[in-house]
Amino acid sequence: MSLDVFRGLTILLMIVVNASGEGSFVQLQHSAWNGWTLTDLVFPFFLFITGVSLTFSFASRLKDDESRLGLLPHIVRRSAIIFAIGLLINAFPRYHLATWRIPGVLQRIALCYLAGSVLYLWTGVRTRWAVIAGLLVGYWLLMRFVPVPGFGVYGGGVPGVDIPLLDPDRNLVAWLDRRLMWGHLYERVRDPEGLLSTLPAIANTLFGVAAGEWIRGLRGDPEKLLRRLVAAGVACVATGELWSVSFPFNKKLWTSSYVLLTVGLAMISLAACYWLLDVKKRRGGWTVIPLVFGTNCIFAYAFSEFAAIASVTFKFHFDGRLVNCENLIRSFTFDHISQPQLSELGYAVFYAGFCWFVTWLLYRRKIFLKI
Repeated sequence: MSLDVFRGLTILLMIVVNASGEGSFVQLQHSAWNGWTLTDLVFPFFLFITGVSLTFSFASRLKDDESRLGLLPHIVRRSAIIFAIGLLINAFPRYHLATWRIPGVLQRIALCYLAGSVLYLWTGVRTRWAVIAGLLVGYWLLMRFVPVPGFGVYGGGVPGVDIPLLDPDRNLVAWLDRRLMWGHLYERVRDPEGLLSTLPAIANTLFGVAAGEWIRGLRGDPEKLLRRLVAAGVACVATGELWSVSFPFNKKLWTSSYVLLTVGLAMISLAACYWLLDVKKRRGGWTVIPLVFGTNCIFAYAFSEFAAIASVTFKFHFDGRLVNCENLIRSFTFDHISQPQLSELGYAVFYAGFCWFVTWLLYRRKIFLKI
């Protein structure tokens, strides 16, 4: 219950922040560059939850006498489908091959799920911790000491020496994305879900795998489980804060300090949900709101993205003018709110409610789209 609710709350917040415009509250917008806001926690929380979930899924299937090798086609197929849905969202509705964005949220989820699943099934606990350390330290070494080609006196600019550390355009992540995917990036010269920055994001999923194993192993001792989750969460946050002094929090570059911060906060949040829902059994009617999203999360997210794009892309004539669906709804309702932040929040909550209702129709009929 706690995992489904935590996942549902994450998807709910994801839809709200995606529907919020530039005039919304600061915490409902991504940090411009270094630093973090509430919005910057949503995506890494979902990757963490993915890691927790796959431990339960695969443990159950292995008990049913499925072999690890037999699960590999399922893992690859699921990753490919999630990746493909992300590609369809990126180019909807016109699908121009020349400018089709390749990276994206679902694409990163697919790659992290693939890596996390393979490592969970074919490596041990110590190896996975070594991989986490290697990803975070290795990424820091790459971003801090490897010269960025084309920006220095000798053909490469060393971060912090020839060019500013974590410069928006002059960094290794942006350079590699431009080399491999020029014309297919979200911000033209860079992408917040770039190829190289996916490596530390895998660590978010592997931390989730570790938390999932703790939950499975300590369900008979909830107090010990809670202490471990909270202690590990606090340790990650503290380490991330210390590391951020020299390697700042940065969601768009997915820095190692950002991984530790978001993992720590995710562990503490999961512990809170576990204590409330699975220990204290506070499972009132309110849980149906996140459960609807949490039990059909990929559908809910994909629908919210397709519907949001359609609401601003397709236009029609109304009262002698050409409008889109979002403009029409705002003009009759939320535009009348004088404070811009409240107006944006009102529309975002309304849109999340619409997506929830559509997903609830499936939930009521017990239709859960499994990939």
